[in-house]
Amino acid sequence: MENKSEKKEGKRSLRRIVATTLWCLFIGGTVTAFLLIWLISKGALGYLPPLEELQNPKNTYASEVISSDMQSLGRYYRYENRIGVQYTDLSPDLINALVATEDARFYAHTGVDFKAMFRAVLKLGRAGGGSTLTQQLSKQLWSPRANSFMERAMQKPIEWVIATKLERLYSKDEILLMYLNQFDFLYNAVGIQSASQVYFSTTPADLKLEEAAMLVGMCKNPSLYNPVRHPERALNRRNTVLSQMAKYGYIDEATRDSVAALPLQLHFSSVDHKQGIAPYFREYLRLTLTAKEPKESDYSEWNKQQYELDKWQWDNNPLYGFCQKNKKPDGTNYDIYKDGLKIYTTIDSRMQRYAEEAVSEHMQAQQKAFFKELKRKKNAPFSRSLTQAEIDGIMNRSIRQTDRWRIMKRNGASNDSIMRAFHTPREMQIFTYDQGMIDTIMSPYDSIKWQKSYLRCGFMSMDPHTGHVKAYVGGPNFAHFQYDMCTKGRRQVGSTVKPYLYTLAMDEGMWPCDKTVNEPITLLDANGNEWSPRDTHDKYKGDTVTLTWGLMNSSNWISAYLMSLYTPEQLVKLMHSFGIQGQLDPVISLCLGPCEVSVEEMVDAYTTFANKGIRTEPLYVTHIEDANGNIIGSFSPRTHEIISETTSYKMIHMLRAVLDHGTGVRVRFKYGINAPMGGKTGTTNNNSDGWFMCFTPSLVSGTWVGGEDRGIHFDNMAEGQGASMALPICAIYMQKIYADPSLGYSPTEQFDVPKWFDPNAGCK
Repeated sequence: MENKSEKKEGKRSLRRIVATTLWCLFIGGTVTAFLLIWLISKGALGYLPPLEELQNPKNTYASEVISSDMQSLGRYYRYENRIGVQYTDLSPDLINALVATEDARFYAHTGVDFKAMFRAVLKLGRAGGGSTLTQQLSKQLWSPRANSFMERAMQKPIEWVIATKLERLYSKDEILLMYLNQFDFLYNAVGIQSASQVYFSTTPADLKLEEAAMLVGMCKNPSLYNPVRHPERALNRRNTVLSQMAKYGYIDEATRDSVAALPLQLHFSSVDHKQGIAPYFREYLRLTLTAKEPKESDYSEWNKQQYELDKWQWDNNPLYGFCQKNKKPDGTNYDIYKDGLKIYTTIDSRMQRYAEEAVSEHMQAQQKAFFKELKRKKNAPFSRSLTQAEIDGIMNRSIRQTDRWRIMKRNGASNDSIMRAFHTPREMQIFTYDQGMIDTIMSPYDSIKWQKSYLRCGFMSMDPHTGHVKAYVGGPNFAHFQYDMCTKGRRQVGSTVKPYLYTLAMDEGMWPCDKTVNEPITLLDANGNEWSPRDTHDKYKGDTVTLTWGLMNSSNWISAYLMSLYTPEQLVKLMHSFGIQGQLDPVISLCLGPCEVSVEEMVDAYTTFANKGIRTEPLYVTHIEDANGNIIGSFSPRTHEIISETTSYKMIHMLRAVLDHGTGVRVRFKYGINAPMGGKTGTTNNNSDGWFMCFTPSLVSGTWVGGEDRGIHFDNMAEGQGASMALPICAIYMQKIYADPSLGYSPTEQFDVPKWFDPNAGCK
């Protein structure tokens, strides 16, 4: 009996010890947990963001470039392509799918769901991880990547504290919004706005149920359920999300079954700043917004003209250096890569696409013709007129501009060894229009020649009244030819300069109907040297012709005659007033266009003719908003009265004749455009540059086509003149513009020339 009593007493004693131990452990654990949380909440243990940072999480958002018709043209970001959206911009299916799958009790807990956490512990994680959406958000915002289990274990209680604080500071909707704006969906798609665009080419508001379910499915593990690399896994995970939505009553079972039967259909487009619409324009805008105040010491002696141009931009263009000139409320400069700016541009996405299509269509056809001519050239792609010494000079300059040269030179290689390397064939990829990038074996020297064999171009179109730039194309393919020939490149303008000379004459009292003899003419320059321009109109030699005929046929003799009536300084002054900013030498040959001008400046100048003598500067951006929607910059068109209205009417009359009967007539007979339109073709010596400028009552457009170097060009006039090289781009563009009634441009729109104006009035 005593043994039994002792055993019972021993068991009771053991139970008391175990119970006491368990209670001590429980109480001690609870006290420790509360002490740990208290220490964390006081910032004594681990990192706890200050209240200010919790109230304003430091998210970085990409800045977005938006067209005038409210289409996204692209984004600027350094690390993360994240665009913030509002809660009202989210599809209800997206919210329901997220809550049902990641945190079913989201609307019931206060940041930490202990019930779900204990269930996860008891079932060893098979019921889920137990982390609420608020905890996941705190992890995304403030937990660095853990390198060990212990580091991660220490992060958990910190996330609990942060989660409870977030729940007190924000509504449930705001927490959901922050989570979706923060999550990284891979492929530079950070945030639900970018993810919707990258995977489905849509917006968060327009996501279909199956699309929303797939994106939410990625939230568990984006790499594991990557729909591009692992479509079957992503499909299964999507269907799991649909089942969760049915389980919690967000959709019925019939909907779940029908949607689950759908295949995984992506409209995937990776984010690359070299791709997409208007890449040249976006790069121009990026460089303009982030430009720093020019310092003359930063420019080489040979590049002083660029310093003058940049200095003028800094002093006169509020968009140039915007991020340097304007400060945020905290006193720091705006950063287009992380401040989430919205940049509202004047570009019309439809017109931009038409311009890019016109460039692509013509340049590919032109390139085929150029390759055909190159087959007959010993020194292709260079002109037959170049000597070997001239070719060697061009190639040596190009070689010294390559990374290969700089790296080998920095590593101590001799010039001879570098040149041997450039002439040694090796495996590489080269660009073609037909096949894109192709693998081949070629020496670096020959690859440079191959790249040079592709013709380049620049095109711009703008409204002459508002200055709004509607389309901007800086080259044939931004991925492979990134030098911008719209604003950065400057080339000789040839006969497109002649309307400025004729404007000078008209403004001085001459009329389109004034007559002179079409004959060779010799002028003396400032040094007393004779200058006798050549002309191609021998057939009409000795005929009495009107000034309209002279401009219509681009006669060099008539231009020289007008130049004899005025001084080169007068022409330079007028051209500067037209917006030509570069160097203009006051020489008599200026009347034939040896000066180098950008496409942008030429289009800017020609607005004067369509706008009653008033030049309107190009306007690229209407306003800029910060991430909160506040306007931080507004931009208005700037105008300058250059010539009288009467002079502009005279010029419209003559420039229309160029297209109706003169060098630009193929706009009519080949492209069938019969709308009221003026313009001018231009071709420089040896066909090195082809130009075409045209304007309607509502649009001014201009384009240049030529080689990377002036020694690369068509040797035959038929292919090399501006009417062949450049005119087709403008013509194809205008065909597309008139074919789209949504744009509002009519081929019947007339120039606003009063009925009293008579181009022959001054000759009666």
